Amino acid sequence: MPQLHFYVPDEVAEQIKRRAAQAGQPVSRYVAALVKRDAEQGWPEGYFERIAGVSRDDAINHEPSGPPEERLPLK
Repeated sequence: MPQLHFYVPDEVAEQIKRRAAQAGQPVSRYVAALVKRDAEQGWPEGYFERIAGVSRDDAINHEPSGPPEERLPLK
């Protein structure tokens, strides 16, 4: 399994250590779970290619909404 190395401010490192301890996990396992969760929540494959230029080339047409509905007055 590859190892990644990164730097964070001291305050962030302390917060990560506290949260890992609260979760009963070593820091490396705790951070790995955070990274994995975030990496898996990315944009769907091809998302930006499918939507690129949609509103630029295609006019957005809205149907008239008609008169406003009648509502009871506030008391």
